[in-house]
Amino acid sequence: MRFFIDVINGLRIAFGALRANKLRAGLTALGIVIGVMTVIMMVVIVLGLNKALRSQLDFLGAETVFVSRWDWMSNNWRDMIKRRDMRVDYIEALREESEYVEAISPFYDREMTVTYRGSSLSRVNVQGVSEEFFITNPKELAEGRIFTEQEVSRNAHVAVIGQDVARSLFPEESPIGKTIKLNGWDFEVIGMSTPFGKVFGQSWDNFAVVPYGAFQKRFSGRWADLTIVAKSVEGGHLDDMKWEVEGIMRRLRKLDPRQANDFGLNTQSAILEQFDQMTAAVYAGGIIIGFISLLVGGIGIMNIMLVSVTERTAEIGLRKALGAKNWNISWQFLVESAVICAIGGIFGVAMAAGLSKAINNFLPTYMPMWIVGVGVIFSGVVGIIFGLYPAMKAARLSPIEALRSD
Repeated sequence: MRFFIDVINGLRIAFGALRANKLRAGLTALGIVIGVMTVIMMVVIVLGLNKALRSQLDFLGAETVFVSRWDWMSNNWRDMIKRRDMRVDYIEALREESEYVEAISPFYDREMTVTYRGSSLSRVNVQGVSEEFFITNPKELAEGRIFTEQEVSRNAHVAVIGQDVARSLFPEESPIGKTIKLNGWDFEVIGMSTPFGKVFGQSWDNFAVVPYGAFQKRFSGRWADLTIVAKSVEGGHLDDMKWEVEGIMRRLRKLDPRQANDFGLNTQSAILEQFDQMTAAVYAGGIIIGFISLLVGGIGIMNIMLVSVTERTAEIGLRKALGAKNWNISWQFLVESAVICAIGGIFGVAMAAGLSKAINNFLPTYMPMWIVGVGVIFSGVVGIIFGLYPAMKAARLSPIEALRSD
C-alpha cells in the first residue's frame, strides 16, 4: 500500500513541476513532435499506397494470370517489342489442355470517344472480351446484364458500360437499351457496372466492355494488342495453373527447351512483390529520418532534465532529508521526462492525422487506430530512456550537499 502512495505522490510532484514550466516543457517536446509526426506520416503513406494498390489489383483478380507479349515487371522493352503477337486460337488450346483453368478470355483494350446524341466522352477504355471475362474479372452490375456466348459468337454490337460513361451520357435516365456510338459505330447498352472508384487519382469507371469479335472487326488496328486472361479453379491453384499455362504456351509457340519464354506470365502477386521492394526503401528512409528526429528530441529531453535536476537540487535534498528514497526521486524525474515525450507524441500523432487528411486527395493514405497508441507509447518510452540518466543523477545526490546548494 505504501508503495502505491509513493508512486501517486511522485506523479503529483512530477505533474506539478511540468505545470510550473509549461513553455519549457512545450519547447522540449517539439523535437519529439517532429520525430513522431515524421515516422507516422511515412507509415501512413506507405500503408495508404499498399491499400490502394491492393484495391487496384483486386480489380484485376487475385487468382488470375495475364498472358501477353509483355512482362509487366521487366524494363527490357527493346526485346519485348520484337516478340510475336498473341493469337486468339491459343485460348481454345489452353482451355482444352489445362486442368486448372476455370475461365479464360481474350482481352483487347483501346481508348476511344463514346457519344450519345449530343453528348460525348473522350478517352474511354473500350475492352474487347468474351463472356468468360466476367468470371475472370467479376464486375457487379448495378443494372442490366452481361452479354452471352451467343452474342460473342455472332459479334453482336452490345456493351456493358462503367459509371463514368453512364453519368456523362445518361445523367437523368437509364442507359439500358440505349444506343451509343464507339468511334462512330452503334452499340446497344445492355448493362451498367457498380462504381469501382478511383485508385491513385485515376478513375476505374471510365470503360465500356464489348464482345471481342466486334472489337476485332471494328476497332482492331496497329495498337490492338491481345492479352489472354485466365482464372484458376478455386482452391489456391494459381501457381499450378501458371506452370501449366507456361508449358502449353511454350509448345504452342514452338520454343526450344533452351529458348527463353517469348511471352509474359503476369500476376498481381508479382506486382505486389515489386511494389513492396520499392516502398521498403522509402519506408526505411522515412523511419531513419524519424528516428534521427527522435534522437535529437531525446537528447533535448536529457539536457532539459539535467537542467531541471540542477535547478531543483535543494528540493531533492529536502525530500531526501524527510525520508524520500532514491527510487522516489528517480521516479519523479522519469515521470516528468516520459510525460513530456508522451505529450509530444500526442501532438505528433494529431499533426500526422491532420496532414494525412490534407494530402489524401492527392496521395492515398491510411491511418489505422493502432498507430495512435504506438506513437504515444513509443514517445513515452523515448522519454524514459533519455530521462534515465538525469533521474539517476538526481537520486544519487547527497541530501547534505543538496541542501547546502540552496
